[in-house]
Amino acid sequence: MRTTDVTLIRVPQLAAAPYAYASTIPASARLIFLAGACPIDVEGVVIHSDDIAAQTRHCLENLDVALSAVDASLTDIVSTRVLVVTRDRHDLTAAWAVVSKWFGDHAVPSTLLGVTVLGYDGQLVEIEATAGIVD
Repeated sequence: MRTTDVTLIRVPQLAAAPYAYASTIPASARLIFLAGACPIDVEGVVIHSDDIAAQTRHCLENLDVALSAVDASLTDIVSTRVLVVTRDRHDLTAAWAVVSKWFGDHAVPSTLLGVTVLGYDGQLVEIEATAGIVD
């Protein structure tokens, strides 16, 4: 039976944050490196091309599907990187609000970046993740 053994580490010597500054998994864990989850449907079409929050949700839904394919789940994620096409901090905040709600108490270390362009026309968001599971 597989178990989840991600330990989220809060660091009191650093500024209070709504996420962990670090995470660990046992040495025996199998690492899972996920490709960036994109806001595309099963036909490969970008959806919600004008809505950062909706694209973020769809990226997270696609991330869940990819995790399921390797017998993992949200609570197996050890870190994320969220990329948003923007120069506006409000857009970053909109994406982060969706990510934060989705992860809830499993607030893994994450990097939130504004970028110039992503791979698909109309794509505004991409979410990368690394997970770890113990079989």
